[in-house]
Amino acid sequence: MPRHIAIIMDGNGRWARKRMMPRVAGHTRGVEAVRGVIRACMERGVAYLTLFAFSSENWRRPPDEVSFLMQLFMRSLQKEVDRLHKNGIRFRVIGDLSRFDAKLVDMIRRAEELTAANDRLTLTVAANYGGRWEILQAVNRMLELHPERSGEFTEDELAAELAMNYAPEPDLFIRTGGEQRISNFLLWQLAYAELYFTDTLWPDFDAQALDTAIASYQRRERRFGRTSEQLQKSPSAAESGGHA
Repeated sequence: MPRHIAIIMDGNGRWARKRMMPRVAGHTRGVEAVRGVIRACMERGVAYLTLFAFSSENWRRPPDEVSFLMQLFMRSLQKEVDRLHKNGIRFRVIGDLSRFDAKLVDMIRRAEELTAANDRLTLTVAANYGGRWEILQAVNRMLELHPERSGEFTEDELAAELAMNYAPEPDLFIRTGGEQRISNFLLWQLAYAELYFTDTLWPDFDAQALDTAIASYQRRERRFGRTSEQLQKSPSAAESGGHA
């Protein structure tokens, strides 16, 4: 079972268009899919679930849609945070929150604080997030803290400054909606992840679809630069990974 699953939730707009509905209806239905996947991950013992909710490029979408997404985020937080807490879920948000309304940022911080001690599942939502932005933030922080060490930093030191330094690197990456790219999501952390792409649109992605993705992951041999023969001699080597 993968310890950490990261998902790009793609296809809300197309789901709605196929049903002659406005795009925002797809986003609303997508929230229900999120609930189902969270529940399925908990039942299967997944420890970390990271969802790409809003990229730094999504600001280019029509203003009405962006505004709806922000309101949907706030309503979902208000409605779900107590439920997350009661179920032992730790909630985190990564991304540049400076463009968000102060009320939304306050709600995010309060939810993070409320659930900080929970350890059944860590749910991370990437909002106004970009993988290049995250790496740049980490580099700038290292240089700010230790300018005298410029040119001498290690991969482990950079990883410690990333927004997701509290989680192991994803084992399984899933993208719904038929596109086959990672779209500036967790560029550093996905280096050794198993990639899984499905035509299923996000609102239709359920526990059965998750099981199909996990089954694909479980059929793969994770070598991390080693040979199959080496793994057969030392199965634990696959679990240690490259940089995980």
